[in-house]
Amino acid sequence: MIGALMLDIAGTQLTQEDIELLQAPQVGGVILFGRNIESVQQVRTLTNHMRHIRPEILIAVDQEGGRVQRLKQGFTLLPAMGRFGELYLSEPQKALEFAEQCGWLMAIEVLAVGIDFSFAPVLDLNDVSDVIGDRSFAQNINDIVILASAFLKGMKRAGMASTGKHFPGHGSVKADSHIAAAIDSRAYAEIHAKDMQTFIQLQSQLDALMPAHVIYNQVDPNPAGFSNFWIQKVLRQDLQFDGVLFSDDLSMQAACVAGGADARIRAALQAGCDMGLVCNDREAQRIALAGIADFPLPNQERLEKMRGKIPDIRVGEDLNLGAEWQKVRDTITAFRNSTLPN
Repeated sequence: MIGALMLDIAGTQLTQEDIELLQAPQVGGVILFGRNIESVQQVRTLTNHMRHIRPEILIAVDQEGGRVQRLKQGFTLLPAMGRFGELYLSEPQKALEFAEQCGWLMAIEVLAVGIDFSFAPVLDLNDVSDVIGDRSFAQNINDIVILASAFLKGMKRAGMASTGKHFPGHGSVKADSHIAAAIDSRAYAEIHAKDMQTFIQLQSQLDALMPAHVIYNQVDPNPAGFSNFWIQKVLRQDLQFDGVLFSDDLSMQAACVAGGADARIRAALQAGCDMGLVCNDREAQRIALAGIADFPLPNQERLEKMRGKIPDIRVGEDLNLGAEWQKVRDTITAFRNSTLPN
């Protein structure tokens, strides 16, 4: 059974403490960070060990491309999604082709090392937010929808579930919710007409969503990930979204409004999230785990849809995933290294 807590580990292999935590019933997932990555072979050995300890565990990573890419050594360095938006202005067909290829390439490499899914893509607008910026595909809704749809098609072809983030939109908020409270004072009608449209128009292609740690204070006093209004009324009732809802990292500063780690994960789950992430703080993970020990396990059928099509292969120190992979890798690498015309 899959539990409701996703946590991380400190190093490149499991410690006895990690193993004991993975065996807790309410632990359902592990997210990998750069410090957990040493080589292609090492990552696959690590994920195999995790599944030996806990076969049903879901393993995730942030492999967006650009400045948010955890798997680097031995993997293709991916462009930021904003590069596709730039190319789309002059060569739309090529931009769509490259976006789909990049989605497939990202996914096939992540799956090859035993990771179920990347928390991708970012569907926020590239507006005023410094923390979003070129993680977004573009500055307008139509371009984001078209390019993200292509990227999602590539992910799906590789066998990876998708997670759109950060609902209902983080791009119009200046503050970085990792280090500060993020507040958006716009009315619901404006948020719905602008930022939410990328999520609404793409929801049929999404397997999961990640709500933003943003307080939309004209709508609800709680951050979206702790909000019954945003999760139960808007997502589940109005939009009829039935995919997985992952909280953003509950150790982020903007999540601290809910109290300690136990209060934060309870608030996220009670609002309707299926799984809460607590990262980079082992003591907080223990507190969160104790705080939900008596909670019912989350919707298993929903979470099972996040399981990736992981190939039964042995990987060496270097990836070698076939002729199509090599061709696409060369194309995307050349694009990443190119200079677009002004």
